[in-house]
Amino acid sequence: MMNTRALVPVESIDELAARVADGASVAVAPDYSGCAMEVVRALMRRGARNLHLIGVPQVGFQGDMLIGAGCVATLETAALTLGEYGPAPRFTAAVREGTIVLRDATCPVIHAGLQAAEKGVPFMPLRGILGSDLVGHRNDWKVIENPFAKANKEDPILLLPAIRPDVALFHAPLADRWGNVWIGVRRELMLMAHAARTTLVSVEAFSDEDLLADDRLAAGTIPALYISTLAKAANGAWPIGLFGRYAPDHAHLQRYVEMAATASGFEQYVREYVHKQRVSA
Repeated sequence: MMNTRALVPVESIDELAARVADGASVAVAPDYSGCAMEVVRALMRRGARNLHLIGVPQVGFQGDMLIGAGCVATLETAALTLGEYGPAPRFTAAVREGTIVLRDATCPVIHAGLQAAEKGVPFMPLRGILGSDLVGHRNDWKVIENPFAKANKEDPILLLPAIRPDVALFHAPLADRWGNVWIGVRRELMLMAHAARTTLVSVEAFSDEDLLADDRLAAGTIPALYISTLAKAANGAWPIGLFGRYAPDHAHLQRYVEMAATASGFEQYVREYVHKQRVSA
C-alpha cells in the first residue's frame, strides 16, 4: 500500500539557510554530533546577523566561524571549545573585544532548559548547580525553597527557564522521503527537534524506505512531525566528521585554527573556503 503522508519540504542549502532569520535563536550541535557546516557557510555568505547561538550543550568550529563572521550577537553554551586544536580564536577575540554577549551555562542547564520546552512547561528545577558562581550571574535563574520540603527544613532548588529555540539546526546521515530523520544515538538532536519552533536539517542521503517501519532504525529516528525542512548535502558536515560516515578533516581544521588566529587570516579563510567553491584541504 502506498504511503500517503505529506512530505517534508526539501530545499537547497541556501534556501534552508534563508529560513534562519536575523535575530533568531539557533540551537546547534557539538562537534562530536551533527554539525550542519554547509548551512553555516551559507549563513556566513548571506551575512546573517544578531543570532542568539545556543550550544547543545556546547559548540565548536561552527560557533567560532559564525562569531568570526559577525553573525552572532549572543552565545549561550556550556563551552565553546575546539578540543585538541586549542582555544577558539575568533570566539576568544570577540570576548576580549566585547563584541558578543556571553551567557554562561552548564551541560545540565542547557539540557534542562530544552527539556522544559520539550515538555511544554515554563521552567525546570535543577539542584546540582547550586553553590556555583554562575547562579549570581544569571538573573533569569531563580532560587526558591522546595515547596514539598519537610516543615522547618531549608531546601533550596534552582528554577531554569525553558529554552525554546526559534531554530534547531543540524546535519544527519539519513532521511527518508517522508521527512523522518535518522540520528542514531545522538539524542541531543532529538531533544533539539522537540524543543525548537522550527527544525532545519541537512542530510547526507535520502532513503526510499520508511525509517520508522524498520525496527533497527526507528528508535534512532526523529519523526517527520518535528522536522520543518530538509536539504541534501553530501559531506555536509565537512570539515567536521559525521558519526558513522566520515572522520574529521584534521589537516583542514588545523589550517583553520592557524589562519583564524588573526582577523586578516580569518578573512582569507572565508574567501577561500566559504565564498569560493569548497575544496578539501
